[in-house]
Amino acid sequence: MEDTESKFKRVCVFCGSSSGKKASYQEAAVELAKELVERRIDLVYGGGSVGLMGLVSQAVHDGGRHVLGVIPRSLMPREVTGEPVGEVRAVSDMHQRKAEMARQADAFIALPARLEAWNVSDMSCFSSSRLSGCCVGLLNVDGYYNSLLSFIDKAVDEGFISPAARRIIVSASTAKQLFRQLEDYVPEHDEITAKLVWGEVDDRLTCVPESGVA
Repeated sequence: MEDTESKFKRVCVFCGSSSGKKASYQEAAVELAKELVERRIDLVYGGGSVGLMGLVSQAVHDGGRHVLGVIPRSLMPREVTGEPVGEVRAVSDMHQRKAEMARQADAFIALPARLEAWNVSDMSCFSSSRLSGCCVGLLNVDGYYNSLLSFIDKAVDEGFISPAARRIIVSASTAKQLFRQLEDYVPEHDEITAKLVWGEVDDRLTCVPESGVA
């Protein structure tokens, strides 16, 4: 066990309501939960009790850490079964879900899952502005995120993403390796991220320029 005091208090884990086809995805979810417990980090997640969400939340809760699930009311009948795990906060829609998860977390980790529900650009925006440069960790189980990382690197090569913004995203094949990178990450800001501020509109967090024009 790596008994190290983490600089993170609460980590938002993005994971799916499906378990995926490979047993390695489920094993990675449980290992990530164990790493959170060992480092005494609380969990913020999507609020479901099925799929990888259920595995992570139950394991963290069983390990004695606080679990906060944030879920749209419309998804509760489908994604919450039986007794809820930890604290469940119901919100009105997916936008509020993302904003509340970002508001509560010190860092982000993504397990294999669908990208449309919570994509990497969302997490990077939250990280660079709201979280003072905290990076985003991709748990790249069996190369799941290889294609995405190649796409991002191509965007850097072609001048659409700055090298500083690219360095916000780190990846590793195991939870332990990923946490080492997250803990060692030193924030840096390019001209764009330095000008971003957070505006709160209708109780929802929105990433906007300093001028106030979205």
